[in-house]
Amino acid sequence: MSIPNQALVLVADGRKMLFLRNHGGPARLDLRTEAHDERQDAKDSDMKTDGPGLTGQSGGYGRPAMDETDYHQQAEDQWAKDAADQLNRRALANDYDALAIVAPPKTLGELRKHFHKETGRRIVATFNKEMTDRPLADIEDLLAGESAPPS
Repeated sequence: MSIPNQALVLVADGRKMLFLRNHGGPARLDLRTEAHDERQDAKDSDMKTDGPGLTGQSGGYGRPAMDETDYHQQAEDQWAKDAADQLNRRALANDYDALAIVAPPKTLGELRKHFHKETGRRIVATFNKEMTDRPLADIEDLLAGESAPPS
């Protein structure tokens, strides 16, 4: 993949997001951090007040429990939506012409749900990989097509 000069690179997962800018060329990347953010996971007891609800049934014995809401997943999905909203605002403001995204498959899927068509048009590369805890050199290697060390 060719990541052009001044391309925006988002490296994200359900808890962290890094916005990087390529100050090099496609052949030699030079990523620099523009912004970063990290959310803290709340404890289960802070997110919910009691156990799963029960549902009545027409026949048989007992009362089956409803599936418990996964508040951590909801928080991760909201985090991805917020990252997509930032990318959308920046695309509509012509802050970048090319965008590369590095995110685990679940986060990448959630991001794609919320992209404006203008954001989608600017995507030049996507990588299904967890890289938020890796050094910039490993991210540059991944974007340049070299094999980064296993995560």
